[in-house]
Amino acid sequence: MTTTLVVLTVVDIVLLIAGLAFYLFWVGSLLARVAGNLEDCAETVRKIVGHAELIGPGVTHINRTGGVVAGALPLLYGMAEGIVVGVTPKPEAPTENRPPALPASGRRRSRLHDAVGFAPR
Repeated sequence: MTTTLVVLTVVDIVLLIAGLAFYLFWVGSLLARVAGNLEDCAETVRKIVGHAELIGPGVTHINRTGGVVAGALPLLYGMAEGIVVGVTPKPEAPTENRPPALPASGRRRSRLHDAVGFAPR
């Protein structure tokens, strides 16, 4: 009985160590893959920084030009409104008293009543 317990204990310890070894191997492979991805990302970031350094001096000029255009927009908008008002024809006012317009189909009928089986009297 004692030798069986000793053998089972040793087998249990060996299985535990094998399971831990497999887990550590799996975690190590995942971390190696993450490290590779981070290295690729770092290279991409370096490229982006290099491109941004080339573009940086032109941004000041672009912002200055955008400010000039934004400052001119109210003036341009006012001029456009003046052009539209001057060109738009004004409709003639009706001379006779007309009744309000009615729909061409006559009185509207709701289909909701038909859906619930209601028939108004």
